[in-house]
Amino acid sequence: MPDSFDLIVLGAGSAAREAATHAATQHGASVAIVERERWGGQCPNVACKPTKQYTVAGDLLRDLRAASDLGLETGPVSFDLARLKARKDWLVGPQSRWRQRFVDAGYEVLDGEATFVDARTVRIGERELTSERILIATGSRTAVPPVEGIADVPWLDHISLLELETVPESLLVLGAGAVGLELAQAFARFGSRVTIVQSASRIAVRGDADASAAVAASLRDEGIEIVTSTYLSAVRRDGDAIVGTLSPKDGSATSERRVTHLLLASGRSPNLEELDLARAGVEHDRRGITVDERMRTNVAGIWAVGDVTATVQLTPVASIQGQVAIADMFGDGRRRMEYDLIPTSIFTDPELAGVGLTEAQAETAGFDVGTSRYDTAALVRPYYTSDREETPHGFVKLVFERGSRRLLGVHAVARGGGELLQGFAVALKLGATVDDVAFSHYAFPTYGESLHYAAEATLAEAGALTS
Repeated sequence: MPDSFDLIVLGAGSAAREAATHAATQHGASVAIVERERWGGQCPNVACKPTKQYTVAGDLLRDLRAASDLGLETGPVSFDLARLKARKDWLVGPQSRWRQRFVDAGYEVLDGEATFVDARTVRIGERELTSERILIATGSRTAVPPVEGIADVPWLDHISLLELETVPESLLVLGAGAVGLELAQAFARFGSRVTIVQSASRIAVRGDADASAAVAASLRDEGIEIVTSTYLSAVRRDGDAIVGTLSPKDGSATSERRVTHLLLASGRSPNLEELDLARAGVEHDRRGITVDERMRTNVAGIWAVGDVTATVQLTPVASIQGQVAIADMFGDGRRRMEYDLIPTSIFTDPELAGVGLTEAQAETAGFDVGTSRYDTAALVRPYYTSDREETPHGFVKLVFERGSRRLLGVHAVARGGGELLQGFAVALKLGATVDDVAFSHYAFPTYGESLHYAAEATLAEAGALTS
C-alpha cells in the first residue's frame, strides 16, 4: 500500500521549501518531499547566490584597479579564479547540509525521481506515496538551442562555468538576459575576451528600452562585443577552439567568432519529462505546466509552482506561488497570484532595475504616457568611485499617466539599482503619483535623490499644461 501524506511536494527548491513550511507550520500538515538532484534547488546552489558572488568579485576587481586615483596604493591587482570558486563553494555549502534542513523540519525526505502513477499517487523507485494534494515544483534547466553542431562542442551553462578554475581566454555568450549579461561582464573583468550574441534587437528585452541601451553602452565601454539581431546558426570544433557562425536576421553576410569557451544563456526548459504527466492528465506545453492564479493545474488536487510553470521564472515569485498554492489547498482559497508589480534587477554594473510598466508597455496598454529621466552623471555619488576619465552611465526614469499623474513604472540604471527601486513596488500598488515623489524628502548624496529630481522636473510640465 502507498504511504499517505497530507501533501507531497515534488522538488526541493525555493517554491517547494516555502510551500512545505507553510503547510507544516500553519496547517499542521504531514509533508513528503522528493528531490532527484539538488536539495535547496537552483537559486542557492548554482544560480542566484553563487552567480552574484562572481558579479560582486568583478565589481571589486574593477574598483581596485582604479583605486590609486582615490589615494589607495594596492600594488598590481591580480585575480585567481580557483580561489573565487573555493569561496563560492564555501558560500553554497554541501548538499548534505541542505538535505538535513528538510529532515530537521520534520518532512519525509526522499531521494530519487518521482513519476506519476495516477492523479493521487507518485512512485519513487520501489516506493509509492499517495495524497489528496500534490505540488509539482521540479524547476527548470538550461535550454539547449537548435544550433547546428551544438551536440559536438563542449558548451557551458551557468553551472559548469562556475566550476572553472582557470579564466577562459575567450568566451562566446549566447543570450543577453540576466544570466548572460551578468556572467559576461564578470568574466570580462576577470580577463576573458567576451562576445555576446542576441537574436533580439537589443539586450535585456524585458526591461525598459532606454535602460537596455545604457547598460549596453556601459558593457561596450569595457570592451565587450555585443552582436544583436543575430543568430548563432552553427558551431564546430577546430582543435582546442570553438568556432561559431553568426547569421544576421536581415539575411546579410555571416561571420565567425573563434573562442575557447561557449556559454549557453538563452533560456530555460521546464523539468517535466520524467514526471509522466500524462498518467495524471496534467496539461502542459514546452513553456511548462499551465496553472491558474491559485496555482491550480487542470487536475483537481494537483498544483504547480516555480520554474516548471508557464509563468514568471524568478525565485521571489516562486516563493510567493508556494504560499498561494498552500493557501488554496488548506485555506479559504481567496489569495491569488499577481504579476504586474514585480521588482526585477539584472546585476550588471551598473544594475538594470525596474518595477511596473516600461514606457512601451504603458503605451501599448493605452495610457497617455509621460516620462521623466534624470542622468546619474549629474549626481555626486557616482564620482566617489568612478574613473574620472569616464562619464558614469546610468539614469532613473519615471513612467506615469499624464492626466492622473499616477506612477506606472520606475526604472533605473545605477549601482544598487535593485535596492533603489525595491520600495516602489509598494508605492505603485498604493497609487503613488509623480507629485508624491517630487514633494518627498531625500537623502544626500545618494543615487536615490535622482528619483526626486526626475519627479520634480514633471511639475513644470504640469504647470504649463494647466496654465
